[in-house]
Amino acid sequence: MEHAGGFEFRGINHLALVCSDMERTVDFYSGVLGMPLIKTIELPDGMGQHFFFDCGGGDALAFFWFPDAPPALPGVSAPASRPDRGDLTSAISSMNHVAFAVPTEHIDAYRDRLAAKGIDCTEVWNHDDSELGVAKELHDGVFVRSIYFQDPDGILLEFACWTRSLDARDVRHAPARAVDASAI
Repeated sequence: MEHAGGFEFRGINHLALVCSDMERTVDFYSGVLGMPLIKTIELPDGMGQHFFFDCGGGDALAFFWFPDAPPALPGVSAPASRPDRGDLTSAISSMNHVAFAVPTEHIDAYRDRLAAKGIDCTEVWNHDDSELGVAKELHDGVFVRSIYFQDPDGILLEFACWTRSLDARDVRHAPARAVDASAI
């Protein structure tokens, strides 16, 4: 689909993250979540590895493993934990979380499947436009349902499904501006 800027976008080719242990990452994403490992690369000069997983729809989730990567800084490079356990804030230019699109009709079963595999996850959240942004029960104002959990490196993941089509009524907030825009 070509947009106003003149570029034709066809989704996300891949999102590249950094892991601390590629074997553990393969075990989690292929073994637990069932994403096929579709490409592996040994980087030159012992720099590390770059592996790709099929996450559906022609999209891929990729991981770098660098033997000398600095450790994660939860609360800076990524959220400190799941949104039900604390602050969702992460630093500017960090990757906050990855949301995988899942079928609406399976989200409750997927939550049960994650829990059965020993994955600590939230209940299914019903995101709406209420003051808290989440409702206990599914209702007509819910626009997306989701489950949050973390991978072995603490990367925040989400299974999400749209519950209705979004339209112009869903875009009603003015973008926030930094107090000191020159600092950006």
